[in-house]
Amino acid sequence: MRHASSILIIVLSCLALGFVSWRLAFEVPASAAQSGQNTELVRTSNPAPTPSKPDAHPAVVTSIAPPGSAAYIAKRGDTVTLVAHRFLSQTSYLTSSELGEAIRQASGNPQGTYLKPGQELVVPGILPAPIVEKTIPVPRDFEVRAIYLTGLMASSDHGLRIIKHWRELGGNAVVFDVKDSDGSINIPFDHPLAGGHHIAIHDLPKFTHFLHSQGMHAIARVAIFRDERLVVAHPELAVKSHKTGQPWRENGKLVWTDPSQPKVQEYDIALAKKAAEAGVDEIQFDYVRFPAEGDQKDASFVFQTEHPTWHRSDVIADFLKHAYAELHPTGVLLSLDVFGIMAWQRPVDLAHTGQDIVQMAKYCDVLSPMIYPSHFFGMDGIEHPGDAPEHFIGESMKRFELITKGSDVVIRPWLQAFRWRTKTYSPEYIEIQVKTAKSTGGIGFLFWNAANDYSKPYAAMPEMRAAKGQYFRGDELPAVAQAELVPTADNPGVNK
Repeated sequence: MRHASSILIIVLSCLALGFVSWRLAFEVPASAAQSGQNTELVRTSNPAPTPSKPDAHPAVVTSIAPPGSAAYIAKRGDTVTLVAHRFLSQTSYLTSSELGEAIRQASGNPQGTYLKPGQELVVPGILPAPIVEKTIPVPRDFEVRAIYLTGLMASSDHGLRIIKHWRELGGNAVVFDVKDSDGSINIPFDHPLAGGHHIAIHDLPKFTHFLHSQGMHAIARVAIFRDERLVVAHPELAVKSHKTGQPWRENGKLVWTDPSQPKVQEYDIALAKKAAEAGVDEIQFDYVRFPAEGDQKDASFVFQTEHPTWHRSDVIADFLKHAYAELHPTGVLLSLDVFGIMAWQRPVDLAHTGQDIVQMAKYCDVLSPMIYPSHFFGMDGIEHPGDAPEHFIGESMKRFELITKGSDVVIRPWLQAFRWRTKTYSPEYIEIQVKTAKSTGGIGFLFWNAANDYSKPYAAMPEMRAAKGQYFRGDELPAVAQAELVPTADNPGVNK
């Protein structure tokens, strides 16, 4: 009798266990769904890691997702856009709208705004693991042909189209903001001074990999000492006023950190190293100088107490020496943006900015003077400098070449891609700048337009490209690197 009872107990236990397993297979706990976990990820060729919560069980589907994708069962209130947001970080796609369109195409183009509960979707481009990207080393005289993009633009669908179009026309590089001149940081950055910040580029290794897949040299721009966000949050790091002891203001604006403040220097170097670790090929320092306007006599700096014999140029050179030592082992190039007027080496400019070109050239690979013709106010007796690109580009380049002779530093200028203070801005205006810079020793060029409107460079590139050697050599990333990064047919953005 005890034996029969034992058998009955075993049978009932098995039935109960089967019922529980059946329920777990068909139910997704509400707590797990509300937590934002990807509990809906099922039957993928590259399955995601098992969720950490023991009650987070995936829903069952009747079909198996194609290789490299996942199946998702819609719940009430779901839209394709919402699903794309949930899965974006796990996919090779860079924007949720790009992923959303891919989901629609892979799922039979579902109609209407809201999905039907129980409707099955296919989410393509699932990554087996987060992308880890490496720097593609190039020599310092690699000929860069670049445009500039803000962080927001670089991370948008429009920005991706700009990048691809620039590539089609013969460009081979993009400068994008990791930190802009208002201090906003565009990438995830865990640092005591960073605080909470809006992130435009959520996955920098993925974005860098995309640039590499397009044959693009990735240049991360970091605006250094002009940082309104940092001094508002940490006024103790600002330039101080001699008169009041309070943060000093440049023409009424509180925007400058103290370039000689060690905490500020360490913060900026840490951010640059973070970008380097994400696989960018070059770190570009902008605003690597002291404030040049405002009441200079009232501005007080840490170095005046710590190093009373130093000048501003000594502070900048010492910072760059430290930064270069930290960054160079990572394989990235270090480039510096400097005022175009520094080619003239006027004592007043040097005293204010601290941009001693001879000293700076020792601790970088590339100098990028901002030689926008329109910015040379009243120079050389020319009333409208913006309409004299050949003169100011040529004169600036000759002077920079002379100043840096023997240093091996490359001069790669920023050129004007905007119509401010010129009546002759056109594709021909672009061509004159590029040709003049090359003929006077420049290697490559960078186009600046704050609004990221490159219609005139777009129009100029085909003609410059056709005139082989007259405007640029046409350098490309190493052949081996490009062969490894050819975009796949099912994923034009990033390789799996």
